[in-house]
Amino acid sequence: MKSHLGRREFLKAAAAGAAVTILPSAARSAEANSKIEIGLIGCGGRGKWIGELFEKNANAKVVAVHDYFKDRTNEAGDKFRIEPARRHSGLTGYRQLLEGKVDAVAIISPPCFHPDQAVAAMNAGKHVYLAKPIAVDVPGAVAIADAADKAKDKLSVLVDFQTRANEFYQGAVQRVYDGLIGDLVCGQAYYHDGRLNPQATPGTEEARLRNWVFDKALSGDIIVEQNIHVLDVANWFLRSHPVKAVGTGGRKARVDVGDCWDHFAVIFTYANGFILDFSSGQFTSGYSDLCCRIYGGKGTADTHYGGNVVIRAKTGGYRGGATNSIYLDGAVTNIKNFCKSIETKTYINNAREGANSTLTSILGRIAAYEARPVTWDEMIAANARMDLKLNVPAEGV
Repeated sequence: MKSHLGRREFLKAAAAGAAVTILPSAARSAEANSKIEIGLIGCGGRGKWIGELFEKNANAKVVAVHDYFKDRTNEAGDKFRIEPARRHSGLTGYRQLLEGKVDAVAIISPPCFHPDQAVAAMNAGKHVYLAKPIAVDVPGAVAIADAADKAKDKLSVLVDFQTRANEFYQGAVQRVYDGLIGDLVCGQAYYHDGRLNPQATPGTEEARLRNWVFDKALSGDIIVEQNIHVLDVANWFLRSHPVKAVGTGGRKARVDVGDCWDHFAVIFTYANGFILDFSSGQFTSGYSDLCCRIYGGKGTADTHYGGNVVIRAKTGGYRGGATNSIYLDGAVTNIKNFCKSIETKTYINNAREGANSTLTSILGRIAAYEARPVTWDEMIAANARMDLKLNVPAEGV
């Protein structure tokens, strides 16, 4: 409001022939004050990219940054023109960021840090834009969901699932809800893709943290950190989460860094007897597909992240469309919706769905690691925590 009033007064003065001078620094300050001020927590490649998308696609400005590594903090600080006092590093630097003036935070850090960072942000009254998965273990997922429940109608808490922002996925899900494919019987979900590249030469604790995506405790393993995309779509179609799982998997092709498995195969069972056949691999060459396919008595919903979304049914179907740019378009849509919700005070909150899909992935991981059937209730009751065993200087490097 201050910015709009200032412009009105300027126009009145100009109309009266008054000589008005606005200093460039004052103009920049007024412009900044009219924007949603974002604190960026996690300044790796995706973090800087998300920060840039906020500034390009919404009425937002990154005003503070945090990362464990000082070089990443400074790279992001230079990119977003952040003053030195608002560049924070180390394990707890996000706390100093939250003490400063920010309206919201975008948390794009390793998933193991999400619970502490997201809960602290909500407790500080900040809106939260959160990368998936929301945690690597049960206590972390539950903590975020519980904090977000308390923040409903007060703060926006948005988990960045690009599929849920896509019009073709939304159209397919709604038509399944409307009964187009009849009673749901069984389904497939798979995530087969090439490997990711290490960010540092393995062998040190610093390298372990830079290579967090290959580390079970830091990332949750590929079934949690990556494969959650297709498992979330399955939960979305079914409006539920599985009640048990049994699985297997291993580490054969990608053994040069970290300790994550490179393939999984899990059978998830839902409360209504629906069976989801899931598999994943993160090493494949010449083949890549992220799919969730739901079979009903009257048709099939076939969805592909970065491919086509269609429904083929006995009575018509749904043409849907291609989702080739979903990685970018979904993030942009989520950012726009997030910022609009703050501006209009119509707060959005999908943390409980994010928690259920994170916990679904964790259930599959536990079942595969232990090579036995594991129930949802057993997993929740065990409340097992991942031990990071992370030995790095608290102040950052």
